[in-house]
Amino acid sequence: MGNNHEKASSKLMSRDRFRIPFMPLSYAHLKRSFDLLGVLLFSPLALVLIFLSYIAIKIETRGPAFFVQERPGYKGKLFKIYKLRTMIVETHKDGELLSDFEHMTKTGAIIRKLSLDELPQLLNVLLGQMSFIGPRPLLPQYLPLYSKEQMRRHDVLPGITGWAQVNGRNESTWEEKFERDVWYVDHQCLRLDMKIFVMTIINVLGRKGINAGVNETMDVFTGTRHE
Repeated sequence: MGNNHEKASSKLMSRDRFRIPFMPLSYAHLKRSFDLLGVLLFSPLALVLIFLSYIAIKIETRGPAFFVQERPGYKGKLFKIYKLRTMIVETHKDGELLSDFEHMTKTGAIIRKLSLDELPQLLNVLLGQMSFIGPRPLLPQYLPLYSKEQMRRHDVLPGITGWAQVNGRNESTWEEKFERDVWYVDHQCLRLDMKIFVMTIINVLGRKGINAGVNETMDVFTGTRHE
């Protein structure tokens, strides 16, 4: 009887030795897999559009075709974001600062309308600095201006598009945008990300949520006033 018990225990231990331990898969890991799959699927078309945009930009204006700038990412860590340039290189004319309208090139206006300027950020997604869906990465100088609650928008990877972008974009105030960003952080899931992805395509095709508007930009964020 004792020998039988020892044999059974030995078999169980032998089986357990080769059993793969259960590892709970968080949505962040699942999302990263979808991001990599998305880069693989969209890269061929994106490369063609980027190449055509590159040629158009170089024909119309002098200077680089790509715009590179540091932006805060996950937990506020800075990284270099890549975009197609939609503005002219010159910032002054006859000693006066150029307006947004004067900055924008004809090619840039078309690129902005179709959101093609964001396509180079597929490289940021590939490098793990961004996701397809998440709060948009803003300027580094805004970091000390956020409230503790607003700073929570950096608790996830920044995205090419996000909940704030499909709900008003330039029509929303900074505070409304940040509220939506934090809401996304608390509610992110596959279903919500798919909804944002579909809404983004609809908004781009219908040019919804953008002020008349490719030549207009949001006011500079100077901090939230607390009454």
